[in-house]
Amino acid sequence: MTFATVRSVSIAAAVALSAFSAQALTIPTNALQADSFQVFSDSALQSYALFGVGITALGNATAVAGTTNTFSLPVTSISIGLSGGIKIENGKATGSALEISRIDPATGKKRGLTIANFTIDFAKSQVLADTTVIGGATQPQAPVYNFVKTQELALKYKFPLSISMKEQLGNLRLVDVNGTADALGIDRFLANAVIPQIDFGVINIDIGVAFRSNP
Repeated sequence: MTFATVRSVSIAAAVALSAFSAQALTIPTNALQADSFQVFSDSALQSYALFGVGITALGNATAVAGTTNTFSLPVTSISIGLSGGIKIENGKATGSALEISRIDPATGKKRGLTIANFTIDFAKSQVLADTTVIGGATQPQAPVYNFVKTQELALKYKFPLSISMKEQLGNLRLVDVNGTADALGIDRFLANAVIPQIDFGVINIDIGVAFRSNP
């Protein structure tokens, strides 16, 4: 029996068990072609440049070659609600992180924060992440962005292992402006005059059934 067959049987069993119990299913996607891409808007990058802020990919996240604004955040699991029709409840990009930081001109020290282990909560229309101020404590799964759906979900699911999902989330608005300003060492008044006006871009989600070459 091949690995793919074992995996299919295991997921089929999980589907059946879920259908009879919780009416929900969490499917690991880290071995499949399942990706999300955060594309920062020009206005977001321009505002970051104004404050000398840069973005660095960490963990499983990577900067997309040939771009200056796009980061790949591999999707590691999706939760599908089975009650009342198939619908996506959330998606996770565990192990991916982005560092948002700057060098404080007054001290020469790095200031900023890292957002990691992303969750897209479709019920609340929020992107959540473990948020860690450089040199500080971690706030687990704190709201980072509010979003709206700019491209409706196209989901196809066929028992036992056939998943296809495409969606775009846009109008990303930063939730904690003051916390971000404090972490970066930026004046709150100035940050509140600029940041709430910024659409930070889009998140494109693309999940297919093909296995990754290096799961």
